[in-house]
Amino acid sequence: MTAAPAATNRIAVVTGASSGIGAATARQLAAAGYRVVLTARRKDRIEAVAAEINAAGHQATAYALDVTDRAAVEEFATAFPTIGVLVNNAGGALGADPVATGDPADWRQMYETNVIGTLNLTQTLLPALTASGDGTVVIVSSTAGHGAYEGGGGYVAAKNGARVLAETLRLEIVGQPVRVIEIAPGMVRTEEFATTRFGGDEEKAAKVYAGVADPLVADDVAEAITWTVTRPSHVNIDLLVVRPRAQASNTKVHREL
Repeated sequence: MTAAPAATNRIAVVTGASSGIGAATARQLAAAGYRVVLTARRKDRIEAVAAEINAAGHQATAYALDVTDRAAVEEFATAFPTIGVLVNNAGGALGADPVATGDPADWRQMYETNVIGTLNLTQTLLPALTASGDGTVVIVSSTAGHGAYEGGGGYVAAKNGARVLAETLRLEIVGQPVRVIEIAPGMVRTEEFATTRFGGDEEKAAKVYAGVADPLVADDVAEAITWTVTRPSHVNIDLLVVRPRAQASNTKVHREL
């Protein structure tokens, strides 16, 4: 059996690390011994999370980055040439309108962040991941990428794109020393996901979780990500779907009202 790679001195890049799943993943990977690089557009937020991680005796660096800016991503890659792990977490949902009336601008932005942003980081860092001799690419998709639901057309389309990106990359690089892992979370209550989706309308955001006793939280997904990354090198967790017990599917949720 091939042992899991030693985390010490291995760099793990986490995108969308300013809050929610990304920030929680950065904390947990750092606790597992990785040198973590946190990226997101909000510099102040990632610097705060990095400072917290460093204060706990671990190693973290903040790097402000817009994953949809290819030139910026390429510059980022030159700053960190020895990447061992890439967690593509940057993404998000905008709106919940039906296909007939959805805003094309929202659809475009979701695709740019969830798919093109993931493509930018993965393409740019893949040479370093391969050169490491033991790289891992994690793509955080969603159960939305595995089943449509009303009002979710744009997000479903984007997360299907992320899912297919992971599946195709795994086929194309088989035999190379890089694993490709997809994590598909279901209902996760974070501080920003639903409020961002509904343009800051906290009442609408709260209805997403109404009556659900225990939706997932960011740490639940971060723990799943960290577990897959720290498996022995020969073990690839192709797809891990993570839902709360109260959620049987995207459209079947037990609510105690």
